[in-house]
Amino acid sequence: MRRAVRAQTYLLNSLHQQSLDEDVNPAVYRRMLTPQNVLATEILDNLRRFPHCILLTRVGQFYESYFDQAKEVSRLLNIKLTQRTWDGQRIWMCGFPLMHLDKYLKVLVQNQKRFVAMCEEFPRNPKLGAKGGFDRRVVRIVTPGTLIDEPFLNPYENNYLLATAPSKSSPPYAEVGKSQAIGLAWIDISTGEFFTKTTSVEGLRDELVRISPREVVLSEEPDVGEAYRIRSAVDEEGLFASYFQAPTSADLPTSPSLLQGTDGIDDVTSHLESESRGASTVTEPETRAINLLTAFMQANLLEHMPLLSSPSRETTAGRMQIDSHTIKALEIQEGLSEGGATGSLLSVVKRTVTSGGTRLLARWLCSPSTSLREIKARQSLVAFFHARPYLREDLVQALGDIEDTTRIVQRLLLGRGQSSDLAALCSTIRTWTSIRRRVELEKAMEAQERGVVDEEEWSSIDALMHGMHDLDHLVNMIEKAMATSGGIDGTIAEDSSGGDGEDVGNGLGTLSAGFVNMQWTIDPGFSPQLSDLHATLQNLHRSREELEQRLRSEYDAPSLTLRSSPGYGMHVHIGRGKRDSAKLKASDLFVPISESGSTNTFFFRGWSTLGAELMNTITAIYVAEKEAFQMLRGEVNVHAGQLRSNARILDELDVTLAFAVLATEMNFVRPMLTEDITYRVENGRHPTVELGLLTSGRNFVPNTVSFTPDSRLHVITGPNMAGKSTFLRQTALIAILAQSGSFVPADAAHIGIVDRVFSRVGAKDDLFRDRSTFMVEMLETSEILRRATPRSLVIMDEVGRGTTVDDGLAIAFAAVHHLLSVNRCRALFATHFHELADMLDYSEDNRGQGSFEAVSFFCTDVDETEDGYFSYSHRMRPGVNRDSHGLKVAQLAGLPEPAVDVARAALSWLKTKRAGERLTDDLRILGRTVASGSNV
Repeated sequence: MRRAVRAQTYLLNSLHQQSLDEDVNPAVYRRMLTPQNVLATEILDNLRRFPHCILLTRVGQFYESYFDQAKEVSRLLNIKLTQRTWDGQRIWMCGFPLMHLDKYLKVLVQNQKRFVAMCEEFPRNPKLGAKGGFDRRVVRIVTPGTLIDEPFLNPYENNYLLATAPSKSSPPYAEVGKSQAIGLAWIDISTGEFFTKTTSVEGLRDELVRISPREVVLSEEPDVGEAYRIRSAVDEEGLFASYFQAPTSADLPTSPSLLQGTDGIDDVTSHLESESRGASTVTEPETRAINLLTAFMQANLLEHMPLLSSPSRETTAGRMQIDSHTIKALEIQEGLSEGGATGSLLSVVKRTVTSGGTRLLARWLCSPSTSLREIKARQSLVAFFHARPYLREDLVQALGDIEDTTRIVQRLLLGRGQSSDLAALCSTIRTWTSIRRRVELEKAMEAQERGVVDEEEWSSIDALMHGMHDLDHLVNMIEKAMATSGGIDGTIAEDSSGGDGEDVGNGLGTLSAGFVNMQWTIDPGFSPQLSDLHATLQNLHRSREELEQRLRSEYDAPSLTLRSSPGYGMHVHIGRGKRDSAKLKASDLFVPISESGSTNTFFFRGWSTLGAELMNTITAIYVAEKEAFQMLRGEVNVHAGQLRSNARILDELDVTLAFAVLATEMNFVRPMLTEDITYRVENGRHPTVELGLLTSGRNFVPNTVSFTPDSRLHVITGPNMAGKSTFLRQTALIAILAQSGSFVPADAAHIGIVDRVFSRVGAKDDLFRDRSTFMVEMLETSEILRRATPRSLVIMDEVGRGTTVDDGLAIAFAAVHHLLSVNRCRALFATHFHELADMLDYSEDNRGQGSFEAVSFFCTDVDETEDGYFSYSHRMRPGVNRDSHGLKVAQLAGLPEPAVDVARAALSWLKTKRAGERLTDDLRILGRTVASGSNV
């Protein structure tokens, strides 16, 4: 999906088409291009400036769209299309109330992938309000990747905007197969998390799937060479792409060549040492990607452009590389059957209770660590919480009260946010303090009970807690400033009729629609200025009450109230006009404004003067509160780094706690991780399949797998539906869980660090790109054979099945031979080609011989009973199964019995003949015989 951000002649064309549709004469058409109406002029100017956007213009309490664009907006949002007259001309328009903005932004931006230019109105004179007129300007362009604090943002997922750029030194037309450096820069504007990385063209798709950006920014360059390959990768993953003119060096401030960053920003080990990490040099293609990203942000965020911190630089070293096919095939983030998180590994292992923790968990699962030190630090925390159920339960409960701090801080940094955000920060910081105290209490209790504390056992949690900043002073400042409870100081009765004289109630409100039922957010004692203003307001309020009581008594009018409305301004309202208005009508001090069947409205100079003083005082309080809030927001911004650091620590705490809860609930064990290439898992289980079986009241059949230097590759044979694919997937998932820091579903596990995981399981046609199932299979196989290393883990299922038996067998043998002799990696190779065992020199000890002595053979089977029934034995055993039992699957699928009988007869004959002995005439005779119903 592409949307080029280029200037268009949209406006002129739409106006010209409207002139043709409505038979407008040329003079009127020219006048439409230069309207005299101020609002129309502003809208036309913004349409010219942002031709690639849908323009939403704030007009009072509505957002509106005009001209031909209104037709499109009306259709997309399913709202009413109407017309209005400007300068004697009828033009199209539509609109919706402010309260529906988030709902319609979701439709336009998230669902329809449109850019939306938000044009807001600003009073020229705040004291005069609407009477002083408005200036309107576009303050932000909303795109799928530049969401800030929209309510439709998924709190449990990052909303990344990613820019990619090839190295400047790359030739315009890169040689086919030659790896070129590609710079990546991505940011979640809603949290401020900012990353860079250098990858290759071959690895780009893997990174795109892992990062899952909501929008990819590509440079508007000739679609050749590396640019073409980058765009192809983005298109193949179905990502939304925006095209933007890459800035030149003259357009930008000096790009940073040295940025402070850490490779392990999401890791517990980042807190284990007090010394700072070294500087990480940003590469040339990364700098180009950063420049493209920031230029795109500036062009779209406009007045909401945040101050960016230095990005954290990711490197390939230290992280397990999982290619794009594998992330999808193993269903790490999304389930294949239902889409979304349902049925994915993430959904099954998720026990996190905070939104930040859930986002971190997703990153850990898609990018596990290869650092033994990092993994063991995570494991230590998991083991620590696993052994302390009461502490674990208390901390999980406390974490449930934590707000999404990173997004709150980012809102405040962007000049947004409300008093509720400050209150949420205070509550969260208090919870942080209580968590730290609960951990300290646990340590003190253990010291008292045991007489000594195991310092090694406590090292990871102590380091984590030690890394937290004390922010109680910030909480005290905010809580001192914030009003403990709202009030209605200075409110006066407002005429809710809107000025038409119809009495619809005596609600409490302030002097204008902008201050209805104001709840003061800043404590009056926060500053001497606010104290004086509130004292003045109370005096004026008492004066209003005294004046109201005096007028009621003096003019014998019990229903008299002093009110304000946009239409009448300060006025005297009589609720029962026939009874109470006689003396007021007779007085020269009261000027009649309106009269209905039951009510009367008068102007009274005394109330007008007093009301003006009230209005000015309330306005002054509002301004003072705004200044106080900005000061508090500035204080939060000063501490933004510390707040984000604490939030990250609590995210790590949440994930490791969740792993401990998972281990308890699902009976996971702590794996042993080493630097060698060992892989032994006793009675391992597939976490997702096991949970599904348990839900339906069935048990999962565990299996053991053991790779050693003299048994690096296992060939798996057996019938369909006997669990081969599940066994392959669980082997890979256990490695991923282990290196993420989690315990694993097994009785015991010893895993040598895996640098890369590859899978070739399942395939489907990609006819849109002219790729058959077999072609997709071969592309995936090719990628594995080219990229796997001796430390990799490879799972391959049914390689060669999409072609003839001879071709498929030859390809399968070639793949095994390459994995064994060139890649030399740990691999599981499942196949129905039992002849492959013979080609690999299978012996009675279930091992290969000679060049294939590092190959072991395992299989599954079918258990048959005397009465003709059968069941699948999902248990792996050494050996080769030369029967795929395909007819049994056909029976389970409900194939008609006559068809099964024919298949059984044909299969019986085919088994008596080797493939090379099946002459054409024999096969003709077989077909005729079976078709006639005779015995073969």
